[in-house]
Amino acid sequence: MSPSDYTDQVPVYAPPPEGHVSHSRLERVLRAGRFAVTAELNPPDSADPSDVFDAAQPLGEVADAINATDASGANCHMSSIGISALLTRAGYSTVYQISCRDRNRIAIQGDVLGAAAMGVTNVLCLTGDGVGVGDQPGAKPVFDFDSLTLLRTIRTMRDQGMFLSGRKITRPPQMFLGAAENPCIHPHDWRPDRLAKKVEAGAEFIQTNYIYDIPLFEKFMARVRDMGLDKRVYILAGVGPLASAKAARWMRSNVPGIHVPDALIDRMEKAEKPGAEGKKICIELIQQIREIKGVAGVHVMAYRREHQVSEIILESGVLAGRKAKRRVGGPE
Repeated sequence: MSPSDYTDQVPVYAPPPEGHVSHSRLERVLRAGRFAVTAELNPPDSADPSDVFDAAQPLGEVADAINATDASGANCHMSSIGISALLTRAGYSTVYQISCRDRNRIAIQGDVLGAAAMGVTNVLCLTGDGVGVGDQPGAKPVFDFDSLTLLRTIRTMRDQGMFLSGRKITRPPQMFLGAAENPCIHPHDWRPDRLAKKVEAGAEFIQTNYIYDIPLFEKFMARVRDMGLDKRVYILAGVGPLASAKAARWMRSNVPGIHVPDALIDRMEKAEKPGAEGKKICIELIQQIREIKGVAGVHVMAYRREHQVSEIILESGVLAGRKAKRRVGGPE
């Protein structure tokens, strides 16, 4: 392949539309006031690109962007930047996740430019899980940044066109900046204040952890609205199908900040087909979440069950009036 052939595959560098910071489909959907859907791709333990495309296909039918996770749980998989490169070349819109655990500021700033050059337009800034929770606890953690300083850094690169050193960037990265939030972590009353700090640091969209306790999430959103944060950031509530009552109990006991109410576990316990019941519960949660003022969309996380995501979203009705897609669209 000649250099000119390769260049034809790279999105043209051009200013974003007026009122936007990127060419992101996700940003366009959110700013238009439509209910957005993002979905998480579980990274393969493989160097085969077809494993990525097989997982992405059912997500791309309904998602406005697909998250490429960055060694979540401190476990090694295919890299988020590698997955983002594959998906953007195939015409999918991605959310490039960056964990501060494994790279210092030099590597991260370089990766952001590289991702932007490949056409990645959404980034999720994460502090990252400690190495002790993963399958390689002997790894050396970095944590040169946390999610707040990472947000500020990429915003500086984008808006001021410079590295942290002060050196000028010829073509700044056009990134729609995101962060994560967990409304169910104690102390609950402090979570909106933590969200406010991320908004001040530059977050333009938020993806939450799993929401199974609707009353608790409604309390969080009420405080968010009181603080006016719903007018400053787009909040996508995290949802996902439960596989069984045993899995629900394990999540509640072992994953910080995830609260699965007893009523849902009891319902899963009594179900003849727990998997089908978990899917039904997920659909009901999406429908309830959509009615909460200030929620801009949902983020679907279906571990090793990407094939269910399209069914869940379509059956929930949140895309009424919007056609399902075989792909998210052309390169952004």
